[in-house]
Amino acid sequence: MGQPVVHFEIIGKDPAKLRDYYGELFGWEFHTGDAASEAVSQPGNYGFVDGQTTGDGTGINGGVAGGEGYERRVLFYIGVPDVEAALQKAESLGGTRRMGPEGTPGALVVGHFTDPEGNLIGVAGTS
Repeated sequence: MGQPVVHFEIIGKDPAKLRDYYGELFGWEFHTGDAASEAVSQPGNYGFVDGQTTGDGTGINGGVAGGEGYERRVLFYIGVPDVEAALQKAESLGGTRRMGPEGTPGALVVGHFTDPEGNLIGVAGTS
């Protein structure tokens, strides 16, 4: 069995405006707090979306965040048992590490890499 997508992020220069937009568009509700890394968003400006609040409870968790100085992007995270090992494997297959691992081992650790065509992908786990 392959590893699942476990989280998404929408990053922009005005995260409050983006949260208003996506909240109105899709009925998303946000809990604002800190991201796992300041490389992802300004402190206190990460709007978490709980996937369980979807109509049938089958959505994935996500976030809408960023702020001035953050590059606009849409990113998804794959759940992995070991973030460092996943980043090393991505590099061995022709990808490039962009961030991480960062976070709190045992709770949440994240990393970013670009695939051979330059697409930014995230990995997330507890180690």
